[in-house]
Amino acid sequence: MSARTTVVIATRNRAAELARTLARLSCLDPRPPVVVLDNASEDDTAEVAGRYANVRVIRLPQNLGAAARTLGVIVADTPYVAFSDDDSWWAPDALAEAERIFDEHPRTGLLAARTLVGPECREDPVTPEMERSPLGHPDGAPGPLVLGFLACSAIVRRTAYLQVGGFSPLLHFGAEEQLLAYDLAAHGWEVCYVGHLRAHHHPSRSRPPSSWRRRAELRNRLLIAALRRPPRVIRREVARTLVTAPGAVLGAVARLPRALGSRRVLPEHVEDQARTLERTAEWRESRS
Repeated sequence: MSARTTVVIATRNRAAELARTLARLSCLDPRPPVVVLDNASEDDTAEVAGRYANVRVIRLPQNLGAAARTLGVIVADTPYVAFSDDDSWWAPDALAEAERIFDEHPRTGLLAARTLVGPECREDPVTPEMERSPLGHPDGAPGPLVLGFLACSAIVRRTAYLQVGGFSPLLHFGAEEQLLAYDLAAHGWEVCYVGHLRAHHHPSRSRPPSSWRRRAELRNRLLIAALRRPPRVIRREVARTLVTAPGAVLGAVARLPRALGSRRVLPEHVEDQARTLERTAEWRESRS
């Protein structure tokens, strides 16, 4: 039996972590094809990836961030694509089970899996949020609907991903999953959480400071509002971010002309879902 899912990994300067991930993925049965997008690494990332017969390495002249994954999806010749980070990998039964789910649910565009962190396999905090999504579990869907996910534990239908353009190069890294989920839903694709699909994430010690990542996420949430949300949401996000992280607003300003140039407001039903998620998050925060 041959694999019908390609694993796509975007990486930069983490050769040791990548070697561990590729070793784990190479033990899967059937062994999936893997595409590694080397985001202009300065270490031996490409050489490490090239040691595996099932791995195709694409060396990029500059760091494209999350959008590099789209190049991997383009060159994949399987109907489904699973994303891994250089410090994450899939459980032995996950890819075959995802293929079965996609086959049985032709309107499902993305499956968000349960993310187990570290050797102790503790749940990532995002997992229970998706599991109790207020968007519900419609009849015929393989799990509750969500409008966000973790890229390191997501599997996509290749045609759906390419239809919406994949991860936005405008965002680089940080909250890029939310925009992709919006766009899939806007095109009529289901984005579902399926808890019995499992991915393992052993976070690299070589990570940007948490303050940097937080600013990037806030900047990108502003840009996502400018790209897809009504004016009142944009005003609200700007006001909130000016109070908590004014530097994120300045970071968004430089990219704002490009965002407005590709602005497409969400369909009403998807905007309603986005507002439902926001109200639920605010209510949970008020009770914590």
